Amino acid sequence: MDIMTRLADWHITPPLIEHPPLHTCDDADRLLVDRPGTRLKNLFLRDNYGRRHALLLTRHDKQVDLKALSRQQGWSRLGFASPERLERYLGVAPGHVSVLALVNDEQVQVELWLDEELKDCDDFHCHPLRNTATVLLSRADLLRFTEQTGHTPLWLPVPSF
Repeated sequence: MDIMTRLADWHITPPLIEHPPLHTCDDADRLLVDRPGTRLKNLFLRDNYGRRHALLLTRHDKQVDLKALSRQQGWSRLGFASPERLERYLGVAPGHVSVLALVNDEQVQVELWLDEELKDCDDFHCHPLRNTATVLLSRADLLRFTEQTGHTPLWLPVPSF
């Protein structure tokens, strides 16, 4: 099922903006995409043993200190998950990651971590499972989406350099 159809079934109807492929935040900067809302960095992380996974959403320009975050969360050496893990758990390729990919984690094996700095933000920029479009997901719709997928967000202070 198309993600936009699934969202509509859940009474979530965000604006959809088509654009050239954007693999990274830097790509968006180069394209000089200027739209309202909150740009995000989406990091798909795993522990040292590959047993636990988390999707971290933070500001697009934040440099996350993974060592400090690992200690803070009590996980053994956080690192970036491989493209194979990304496909297995979230059903997307690198450059296509957003909170909306949690729709593919039907077993709820991935934890959702949200940077506390985003608590007062709105209209989050999210790829709809492809990097050739962006939806502007309101905070209320983000929370409705996570409730529908069973991913309870953990709001946490994300350490940075």
